[in-house]
Amino acid sequence: MNGTVTDMEEISRSALKEVERKREKIGEMYDALSRCNKEVPETLQQQTKKEIEEIHHACENFKAAYKACSVMEDELSARLKDTRREIRRKWYLLNPPANHTIDLKEREAHHFARGLNGYKLGLIFFLGSFLGVVIELIWCLFTNGYLESRSGLVYGPFNLLYGVGAVVLTAALYRFRNRGKWLSFLGGTVVGSVVEYGCSLVQEMLFGSRSWDYSHLPFNLNGRICLMYSVFWGILGVVWMKDIYPRMAKWILRLPDHLGRILTWVMVIFLVFNGAVSALAVHRWSERVAGEAPSSAWEEFMDDRFPDERMESVYANMEFDAQEGE
Repeated sequence: MNGTVTDMEEISRSALKEVERKREKIGEMYDALSRCNKEVPETLQQQTKKEIEEIHHACENFKAAYKACSVMEDELSARLKDTRREIRRKWYLLNPPANHTIDLKEREAHHFARGLNGYKLGLIFFLGSFLGVVIELIWCLFTNGYLESRSGLVYGPFNLLYGVGAVVLTAALYRFRNRGKWLSFLGGTVVGSVVEYGCSLVQEMLFGSRSWDYSHLPFNLNGRICLMYSVFWGILGVVWMKDIYPRMAKWILRLPDHLGRILTWVMVIFLVFNGAVSALAVHRWSERVAGEAPSSAWEEFMDDRFPDERMESVYANMEFDAQEGE
C-alpha cells in the first residue's frame, strides 16, 4: 500500500472515533445510574432507553457493514487467486478457467445455458451421471486392481446418483463459486451428506436394497453416511466448484444455441427413460430374489431382457434384504 487512506477506510475510522465519543458519554450515564439509591428518575430512564435504542440501531448497521465488507474482501481475494491460477495454468490443455471469466463470457454471448438455468443444470445432470461412473471405475481399478461396474442404469455407464449430486452441488454452491474455498468445503460436506443419506433411504424404501453400508466405519449415521465420506464430500465441493464445474461450463459454452437446446432435451429424456426402465428392472429383480415367479407377459419380458446375470453385472454391490436373511 502507498499509505493513502481510501474513502471507505476514512469513514470507518470516523465511525470508530464516534464510538469512542459515545463511550465517554455513556460513561457519564453509568455514574448517574450508580448514584441512584431509591429509584431511577424518569428523565434518566427515558434518556437511557433512548441511548440503548440508538446503540442497538448502530450495532445493526455495523453488523451489516461488517458482513458486506467481509464478503467483498473474501470474494475479491478469491477472484484474484482464481485469476492468477488461470493465468499460470494457461498451458494446460484442459485448464479450468476462473468462474468469473465464465460468467462474463456467458453474459456477453447471451448463451442459452448462461447462469444457473434449466439447460445448464440438465447438461450438468447428464455429464455428472457419466463422469461419476468413469471416475469411480478408475478409483476401483486403482484401489482394488480390477474393474467393476459402478453404473446405476441398465443402459450405458450412467448413475443418476452422481447426476443428482452434481446438480444439487451446483445449485447449492453456485452462489459461492467466486468466494473462498472454505465455503465450498462446508457446503459440499452438508449437501453431499444429505443427498447420500436421502438416496440410500429412498432406495431401501422402494426396493428393499442397499448399494453401500458404512456401518463398519466410525462416526456413521445408520450406515448411510459417515464422517470420512462427509469430509470427502467437502473436498469434492471445493474441487467441483473450483475445477470441475468451470471446465464443464467452458465446454457447454462451445455448444451453439439451437443445437445445445435440442441436445439437452435429448440427453435428459434419455436419462429419464433409462431411469424408469432401470427401476422396473431392479423391482422385478428383487421379486425374483424373493422367489416370485412371473405373473404377466410384461414380467416375463423383463425376466428375459434383464436376467439375474445381467443385473448382477450392472449392480455389482447391490444387496437385497432377502439375500441378507438367507
